Amino acid sequence: MANLKVNIGNISLKNPVLTASGTFGYGLEFADLVDLNRLGGFVVKGTTLLPRQGNDYPRMAESAAGMLNCVGLQNKGVEYFAQNIYPLLKDVDSNVIVNVSGSDPENYAACAARIDSLQRIPAIELNISCPNVKDGGMAFGTSCQGAASVVRAVRKVYHKTLIVKLSPNVTDIASIARAVEDEGADAVSLINTLMGMSVDIERRCSRLSIGTGGLSGPCVKPVALRMVSQVAKAVKIPVIGLGGISNATDALEFMMLGASAIQIGTANFVDPTVTIKVIDGMNEWLDAHGVKDIHEIIGCIR
Repeated sequence: MANLKVNIGNISLKNPVLTASGTFGYGLEFADLVDLNRLGGFVVKGTTLLPRQGNDYPRMAESAAGMLNCVGLQNKGVEYFAQNIYPLLKDVDSNVIVNVSGSDPENYAACAARIDSLQRIPAIELNISCPNVKDGGMAFGTSCQGAASVVRAVRKVYHKTLIVKLSPNVTDIASIARAVEDEGADAVSLINTLMGMSVDIERRCSRLSIGTGGLSGPCVKPVALRMVSQVAKAVKIPVIGLGGISNATDALEFMMLGASAIQIGTANFVDPTVTIKVIDGMNEWLDAHGVKDIHEIIGCIR
């Protein structure tokens, strides 16, 4: 069996398979179906400094080969996570990563500092696709300056592995990746969802309460592959690839383009055991092709 171990920043993953934030709850919801200890890690749902109610319903809609969502980061806040969820996760033999969101750099930093105090959480993933309330609602991740400002603030107070999740709703994602690398990011993950819409022609309105939502699923994979390839060539830090991964073949495509690890998102809703199937499928492919170590294929397509 091939060696699947990879490193992201200061954390070691027993295999490169992670889950994507917002699709795996806190992991506990999947524990009856998936052996969490077999995962390289899992990213828990988006966490903010204060509780958020999220957007009004409807906030999910199916699309061809994908789905749209505008859930709006519904969560009970970082203190609830620290007091009530963390004790249930701290002994899991996997890397528990917290997705952190905010409305301004100081807000992000305060949330990250609280997570920093939790000994068994080795990394956070910054969601910089959130609206910058100080800049008219423009997402931090759509400009080098905005992305850098969040990472700079968080890096001052957060001392463990810092992953930055990049928005695909930009013209030059490689420049933004370099900007967060320069400010101290240990890794980048991409892509987040693509902005989209769905229309109900009978009701003559959007199928989502706020009009637009994030598109995910197999339909976004070609875009995600292109962006991962671009970013892997532009930065020296590890890249985590995601966007439409549904099986081991999809995962291997991302890794051949330079991703050191991958995240599975929407596919968890279709098959809650997909992560384990991807791990097993990767092992089978590597064995069948005489590959002894996963690093032999990472970035083999340039």
